[in-house]
Amino acid sequence: MERKQFLQSLGAGAAFALMFPCVNGCSKDGELETFPEPTGVDFTVDLTSPEAAPLANNGGWIAVKSNPELNYFDIVVARNLEGNLIAASKICSHQGTEEIRFITEDGGVFHCTTHQSRFAQDGTSLNLNTTSNPLKIFNTELNGDILRIFE
Repeated sequence: MERKQFLQSLGAGAAFALMFPCVNGCSKDGELETFPEPTGVDFTVDLTSPEAAPLANNGGWIAVKSNPELNYFDIVVARNLEGNLIAASKICSHQGTEEIRFITEDGGVFHCTTHQSRFAQDGTSLNLNTTSNPLKIFNTELNGDILRIFE
């Protein structure tokens, strides 16, 4: 069966579901858009701000810019399932895409939606394609309602 016939047999919804992750991670010329890993990180997040509202719940996370001049989000801040605030690079160490999320599966892990790379909360890889490239993890320090994220 040809690819076109196969996709037509699935219907438009199923075809979109299959193709969306690939299209989402690719730039206009078909290449993956990559981003540099954050460096020199030292900034704060006001936990009372509307943008930080997801951090009020265990398993909640937000994407933030370590530098306001960036045109992309480069840090993931999460409240893990034990209630601790943790931060990691949003840039996947596997291929440099800006697709890291925090998910509550397996006790809470960082997950890249581009190629399904998974990382423990300490940054160690949980699958083969990233064993030599851990995810960058940042220090966090809570002072009242102000969370500092730093290297």
